Amino acid sequence: MRVAIDTQPGGAAPNEDWVAGTPTLAVVLDGLSTAGLDTGCRHGVPWYVRNLGSQLVAALADSETSLTAGLARALEGVATLHPECDLGNPGTPSATVAILRQREECLVHLVLADSPIVLDGPQGLSVITDLRVDQILPELKAEVAQHETHTAGHKEALRNLVSAQRETRNTATGYWVAAAGPDAAEHALTGSVPAEEVRAAALLSDGAACLVTDYAMSTWPEVFATLRAGGPRELIETVCKVEATDPRGQRWPRYKSGDDATVAYCQW
Repeated sequence: MRVAIDTQPGGAAPNEDWVAGTPTLAVVLDGLSTAGLDTGCRHGVPWYVRNLGSQLVAALADSETSLTAGLARALEGVATLHPECDLGNPGTPSATVAILRQREECLVHLVLADSPIVLDGPQGLSVITDLRVDQILPELKAEVAQHETHTAGHKEALRNLVSAQRETRNTATGYWVAAAGPDAAEHALTGSVPAEEVRAAALLSDGAACLVTDYAMSTWPEVFATLRAGGPRELIETVCKVEATDPRGQRWPRYKSGDDATVAYCQW
């Protein structure tokens, strides 16, 4: 498996995405926005995703360790790094997770929250994503969409949304993300396909996938054409160019003018 990776911050703030690739493994993490709210942690989201990513790659170095078990172990490992922080805070640093691993003649995947894995094969494209977060709090999301980005109204509506999301995060009636506890790993979407049925794959944070999912300015076949021609960097630059045409979120209401964007592109 050949893996090309790239990640770019969406603005002046530190990048809250993380990506890694090896000959058998690709990982994309997308840290969740805090909207300026308290997290109970002095380290911050970039620290969290960096350490979760390194713990995850180490846990999965053993090919006999399942993706679910590896994620649970990594979550436990990060928690031990900052026991002085309030890990019970509902806003504790958290992230989405997308993992693809080649194991002999099989490709196994894990998706937790809305960073998709897209498989391209002779029979067409398959999108693997966890959209449980989209099913909750529609009224608060609609309120955010009523405001242009960078306005006081947008900031307040986003804080209200994130605050409410935190109360449903990692609960049976809400949605699941990687945070402080290992239990979230059991709620990830997992599966496998024969490697011969896949000729390329892309793991994307939602800041890169939005070109298709939110803006409808490209299709998945066009995304793979861009990746073949120019790799992850070209795809991310395309997203940036599209967002630059709508800096205030008038055409595409969103949480930020530009989100962190990350891609791992796998080929065989």
